[in-house]
Amino acid sequence: MPRNIILRVLLGIGFILGGIFSFLPVLGIWMLPLGLLILSIDFPPVRRFRRRATVILVGWLKRRFPALAKRIGLK
Repeated sequence: MPRNIILRVLLGIGFILGGIFSFLPVLGIWMLPLGLLILSIDFPPVRRFRRRATVILVGWLKRRFPALAKRIGLK
């Protein structure tokens, strides 16, 4: 991740815009969550969404696959 805040924000916005234009051959919908993840470092509303999604995902993983969760370090 770039240490420069402006570069990080531009990179995140660029990925989000690339995800919006996913009908083009090189760009894809995978760019949208990656852009939000990059922006979550600097913007509190996006950071709260990422934390909430992480809690939900980890809880689901612990309930559904307890052995895998333990192996990757989720207790």
